[in-house]
Amino acid sequence: MFLADQPNPPPPNEKSDKIKMSVKAHDEYGPVLHLVKNNQKSSMNADEDHQTNNVKREGAEGPNFERRITPLSEFEGRELYETDAPPPGLEDLYPAPTPALPPSQALVLAGTQQQALTTRRMPSIPKPQWHPPWKLYRVVSGHLGWVRCLAVEPGNDWFATGSNDRIIKIWDLASGRLKLSLTGHISAVRGIAISSRQPYLFSCGEDKQVKCWDLEYNKVIRHYHGHLSGVYAIDLHPTIDVLVTGGRDSTARVWDMRTKANIHSLSGHTNTVASVQCQATEPQIMTGSHDCTVRLWDLVAGKTRVTLTHHKKSIRALLIHPKLNMFASGAPDNIKQWRCPDGNFVQNLSGHNAIVNCMGINTDNVLVSGGDNGTLYFWDWKTGYNFQRLQTPVQPGSIDSEAGIFACTFDQSGTRLLSAEADKTVKIFKEDENASEETHPVNWKPEILRRKRF
Repeated sequence: MFLADQPNPPPPNEKSDKIKMSVKAHDEYGPVLHLVKNNQKSSMNADEDHQTNNVKREGAEGPNFERRITPLSEFEGRELYETDAPPPGLEDLYPAPTPALPPSQALVLAGTQQQALTTRRMPSIPKPQWHPPWKLYRVVSGHLGWVRCLAVEPGNDWFATGSNDRIIKIWDLASGRLKLSLTGHISAVRGIAISSRQPYLFSCGEDKQVKCWDLEYNKVIRHYHGHLSGVYAIDLHPTIDVLVTGGRDSTARVWDMRTKANIHSLSGHTNTVASVQCQATEPQIMTGSHDCTVRLWDLVAGKTRVTLTHHKKSIRALLIHPKLNMFASGAPDNIKQWRCPDGNFVQNLSGHNAIVNCMGINTDNVLVSGGDNGTLYFWDWKTGYNFQRLQTPVQPGSIDSEAGIFACTFDQSGTRLLSAEADKTVKIFKEDENASEETHPVNWKPEILRRKRF
């Protein structure tokens, strides 16, 4: 090892050089060395033939004519003429090359590969599921201002609405009669959430207040202080006693329902947080903002997990699918579907050219989006097909510009759709019972494949 000095190189060793060149040849040209072996044998036979031919042709071509045959020893160490024989003593480390398949087997293998290539199909767009059309069947009026929010009770007996008249009203779902009015907010009520485990109703409003109402006594029992401006969105965690709110101070706040403690202040948005959603699986909190981004939050750490920047306009509506591990975000440019937990984009639902204020979904995969111009668009969730468009009529005495839809949701059975509107009413829609696939066929044609598959 230490003999290899620059001024005094070691003496050349013919045996070691031969081993080195054999190893190099086997490593670089192992698959074709058997061809060189056959070439050597044919060359040696040709050498003998040439020598005999030279003797015969010496008389015809002159005594000084000699055809030179280059011996194979001169090509020792050249890359194109290496032998495939392993180095001496290393035969076990270098197995013989795999022999080529017989022609019959090679043809069978090639035919199988060709058949596999021809039977591969192009991805197809599934045909949308048929859904019956929806129609208006009841208008509930009683508020003195825009109806900004609504929520259906888990038992499906009543629903609550919040309005610009600062009053929360509770209505009977079956008859549409007013059951109760709750007063306490000093500004417009912007969000309502009803607990499924306690007799509590939570509300938030433009007066910076977040209230917890005990429905057994119909009184406020807790206030959650901390927001610096109006609170526009509220939601309850489905499994733990946690409340999440978002508002104009560009933050979403996580509250302990019992102790009123502010567990986290989820900061990162640069504009109003207009929508908040909670779910039991990761990501547990999602927020949509007027800064055109959707953020997925780690509830334990209180930090952003993913920021989705695909939208070009403000996001006012978020929606979690009740069965699939997916969610949707609504903005004036598009309604986009995403896959949890990393927010992988699935597809666009294009066509609702309005400010999308709200969205709702039932278990039949009917997605509805409500616009600021009073339009309701009904979509098939899986294919993104828009199977119905409705323009809700305004209340008599109201102007057409008061046709905005601020909130919409399905009841617990998924058979009735409730919408809170700018004409101070709540409209209830249901499916057309007389419709069938023959009377209302699906006018669907496959388009360019837009769906991103995973």
